[in-house]
Order: sequence, then structure tokens, then C-alpha cells
Amino acid sequence: MLAWRPGLNQSGPTEFVFRVLTAAPELQVLLFLLFLLLYLLILCGNAAIIWAVSTHSALHSPMYFLLGSLSSLEICYTSVVVPPMLSNIFGAQKPVPVAGCGAQMFFFLTLGGTDCFLLAVMAYDRYVAICHPLHYVLIVTRKLCVQMVVGSVGLAVSLCLPLTALVFSLPFCGRRREINHFLCDVPPVLRLACADTRVHQAVLYVVGILVLTVPFLLICVSYGFIAVAILRIRSAEGRRRAFSTCSSHLTVVLLQYGCCSLVYLRPRSSTSEDQDRHLALVYTFATPLLNPLIYTLRNKEVKGALRGAVHTGAARPAEGPGSVLGGAPQVSLQRRQLRAARGSSLRSAWYHFCPVGAWGRRLRLFS
Repeated sequence: MLAWRPGLNQSGPTEFVFRVLTAAPELQVLLFLLFLLLYLLILCGNAAIIWAVSTHSALHSPMYFLLGSLSSLEICYTSVVVPPMLSNIFGAQKPVPVAGCGAQMFFFLTLGGTDCFLLAVMAYDRYVAICHPLHYVLIVTRKLCVQMVVGSVGLAVSLCLPLTALVFSLPFCGRRREINHFLCDVPPVLRLACADTRVHQAVLYVVGILVLTVPFLLICVSYGFIAVAILRIRSAEGRRRAFSTCSSHLTVVLLQYGCCSLVYLRPRSSTSEDQDRHLALVYTFATPLLNPLIYTLRNKEVKGALRGAVHTGAARPAEGPGSVLGGAPQVSLQRRQLRAARGSSLRSAWYHFCPVGAWGRRLRLFS
């Protein structure tokens, strides 16, 4: 593995600065408030999903474990980028040491790559749930889900750590070293190098193909089989609802992989620094915000868990420590959770897509 020794082979001061998004004070305030609001929405939405999945027994299934892992990943992913970005909107440009820039690049690439692999894992989970519903419980176990999540993280680290080390083995030109971006990403940092970067660009393309193209093709194959299974549903309403859910999932996938592919897989001669910044805003804010909405908040079980938590919290102040009726809401909530828990993870995964139809009736034989 390449040894990363920041500060070697570099001329001038070992610091970078980010180019300001805008010099107008009014726009700075507006952008700060907008990005802060989006960041808080991402944190709240994904944290609510994590809390619901971890505290409600009805959601203790492999499918929801993957959703909770995705939400945790989105929180870490945006937290690597957004807080430093907000701190650089106002005032003078703040210098960033080479070690700090390299750390941000490594965590950004690793978490982003894990996100791409995890979306492919979730597509496989839905493929098994819909195309092999009678074997879902035997195939997609909790142990397998943990192994796939850990494998996604390990694969991302093994690809992104050498890439980061390779980038920062280059000498960089100029004293200011201004990065035309709001984060330490590979393409804008490579533009500052005063050495031949053809090998580094080739390595970036190889990593991009492994992280973006291969998972995207697996997702397309999974959804191809899912579409064939959906077409077998006799109910027109069942087909409509299933295609509506699948189209929502594919919208997020296309946003994620499409924007990332335009940034990392385009030839350098056809890339624009300003376009890269705009595309980076999409996969920094849009997809982490849409993922909890598309993948879980449209699910009846998750919405029911969140709604029950809100109702319980609203009724809690009226309860007294010695009241006979004080435990009634909690007991009622526990009964609802136990009734929901009787449904297997197979039924949960299937009804998320196709709640009615011949396949649903077939599945009820095993409930």
C-alpha cells in the first residue's frame, strides 16, 4: 500500500484554501441559512429513522437494518462536508492544512463509496423479497446483512485509501493553492498539481468504475427482475403502487450515480470546475435528504412507529407516577408493536412494494 507522507515533495506552504462561494454579504447569509436548514433536515430525518428502527421491535428485520445503516451513513457523510463548508461561507478564506484536506478527502470518498455499495445491497434485498419471497427469510438473514454492510465499508476503504495517498504524493503549485470547490475532492485537488497526473487520473477512473458503474449495473439488473415480477401482479392497483415505489427508488439512484459519474468519470478536458461544484451540491444535500423520504417515510410501518412515538410523547405529561391509566398508552403501544412483530420480515419487505394481488395472497399462506 502506498505510504502517505503529507508535506513531502511539495513546494511552498503546506496549506490549502477554498474559493468562496460568493462575495456578496446578502447571498452569504442566504446560502448559510439554506445550507444550515438542509443540514438540520438531513440530521433530523435520518436520526428519526435510526431511532424508529432501533427502538421498535416491529422494525427489527434485515430490510430495516439496511435502512438504518443507510441513514447512519448519510449523517456521517454530510457531517464530513457541511460543517466545514458553513464555516467558510463568511469572512476571509481559512487555511486548511494538507493533513486536514487529506482526512476530509479520505472520509468523503470512503463514506460516499460505502453509500453506493449499500444502495446496491438494498436493491439485492428487494430483489430477493419480491422475486424469491418464499425463501427471503432463509436467504437474507441478519448475519448476512451485517456482513454485506461491513463488506461495503471495507471495500470502500480499500479503494479510497490508496487513491487519497496517491493524490497527496504529488507536488502542488503556487503558494495559495486555492481549491475551486467547497471540499477537498480529488478532481479539484489534482488541478493544483504541478506534475504529470495521467496515472492519477487513470487510477481515479478505475476506482470510479468500481464504485459507481458496477453497483449501478447490479441495481439495474435487480430492478429488471423486480419489474418482471411486478408485471405478473393481476391487480392494476398493485402494479401501479409497486411501480410508483420502484420509480421513487430509481430516482434517488439516478441522482446519486448520475451526478457522481459526471464528476469522476468524465474526461478532464470536458470538465468544468463550476459544474463540478454544482453537481457536488446535489449528492451532498439532495440525495441524503431524499433517502429517508423515499426509502422509509413512504413505508406504513415506519410511519406508524413514528406516529405512535409522537402520540405517546404528547400523552406522557398527563400521566402520573401512580395513575392507573398512566400506563395505558404505553401498553397499547406495546400491543401494537407485538401485533406488528408477528408479521415476518418477508411480509414487511413484500408489502412495501406490492400490497395487493396474487403474490400477496400467496404470501398470506405463510403468515
